[in-house]
Amino acid sequence: MEEAQRRALRRGRARLVAALRVAPLWDPLEERGLFTRPMVEELQSAGSRGEQARQLVIDLETRGKRAFPIFLSILRDTGQGDLADMLIEECECLPSPLQLVDLRPVELDVGGEKHSKNVNFPERLSIPVQAESERPRTPPAPARGSAVDKRNRDLEMVSELQKLARRDHSALDCCIVVILSHGCQTSHIQFPGGIYGTDGKPIPIEKIVNYFNGSNCPSLRGKPKLFFIQACGGEQRDRGFVVDCDSPSDEAPGGSLESDATPFQTPLGNVDELDAVASLPTPSDILVSYSTFPGFVSWREASSGSWYVETLDSVLEQYAHSEDLLNMLLRVANAVSAKGRYKQIPGCFNFLRKKFFFMCK
Repeated sequence: MEEAQRRALRRGRARLVAALRVAPLWDPLEERGLFTRPMVEELQSAGSRGEQARQLVIDLETRGKRAFPIFLSILRDTGQGDLADMLIEECECLPSPLQLVDLRPVELDVGGEKHSKNVNFPERLSIPVQAESERPRTPPAPARGSAVDKRNRDLEMVSELQKLARRDHSALDCCIVVILSHGCQTSHIQFPGGIYGTDGKPIPIEKIVNYFNGSNCPSLRGKPKLFFIQACGGEQRDRGFVVDCDSPSDEAPGGSLESDATPFQTPLGNVDELDAVASLPTPSDILVSYSTFPGFVSWREASSGSWYVETLDSVLEQYAHSEDLLNMLLRVANAVSAKGRYKQIPGCFNFLRKKFFFMCK
């Protein structure tokens, strides 16, 4: 989609949300190939008519070059030619001068208490990257606790991540990347899934992760690199299965749980210890946490947001002072799996060598 057409959709969004009749649009949108049936059903589940209209307008930007003219045609066919004319007028308007936004960390008022941003640069660095296709409200609010909130196209997102990977992290403990967007299945060798930028082009998650591996980011060698991905892994919907009443109850993990990421132990006996100490595997110290199983959709509530992010936020707030990350991710998986008519199970690819604890102040 051309930039002028995107700009027209954004400028006209308020009027479209107020006046657009979405019910007669669904069938022609599917028939003319702009959306698949699962995509239409997801849009219909967004909430009120206005919410559905907002999500539709945002998603149109990701549907390719034909999306804008086809949408105008459908508007005229359904008796909403005035909205089509408004979009054409907006498309012909010149863009407003670019205004730069100061993205420095700020104090957030969470739950009635002010919390100072706890990004201590000699110790930690976390860069959330939020694509506009995550469907934020208008105007979009920063993600809770975000130090940096950027809405990116795919190339801009890649550029930001490459800049982060090229930084000198020698004085830092770890690197955390949080991405919220639409997602899809992709051909992969290592890490499944792809993330959409606002121009609808997917970026493979393994490409993002590999910017930070031991070969490409020397200053993060031997340090944890954590990735939290809130995005669909495909279009499948999981209806789950019935659990017998006498099945053992699911309990959150306790303190005795041992994970695969146990601390490295020096082997006993006469072995070549020097070689083991002098090198590490290229993908070591990486953890990628997915909001859903590969191939399946990731769900959210219209009022409270995505199941995965809201649950992760709650679990970190309750347990980060006392539990390691893998224990907390098990809690997240357990809580999310109990939600909804359709089911969802978060999971992770874990290549950490030690237990990871947040040093809460």
